[in-house]
Amino acid sequence: MVEQYLLDTNPVIDFFNSSLPIAGKNFIAGIEPTISIISYIELLSNKNIPKLEWNQLLDFVQIAVIYDLKKEIVEQTIILRQNFKIKTPDAIVAATALVHNKKLITRNISDFKNIPGLTIIDPSNL
Repeated sequence: MVEQYLLDTNPVIDFFNSSLPIAGKNFIAGIEPTISIISYIELLSNKNIPKLEWNQLLDFVQIAVIYDLKKEIVEQTIILRQNFKIKTPDAIVAATALVHNKKLITRNISDFKNIPGLTIIDPSNL
């Protein structure tokens, strides 16, 4: 079985602004680009992104699989918010990973570390 991943917003930004170590960059380059609708929104919400990085992000979201907010994700988000001290955007990202059985790639380990069943990979520590 091939491992499947969901990218949080920060590793995508780190990938395109070259702040990841080479092992992390190679890891991300080798997986299917898959994000939640929240990451899609966050990636394109900053109007101060340098033009080259902006164009790279636009290209990325065009090829990425983007998971919408389906009922199962909303219900899982509610459960996470009820049981853990987690912000709504992070809960949506975690719920998306859980519902779709994906490992979450993020550098914000502390935001997700207490969620049972969620496997987390920090690409900056590979």
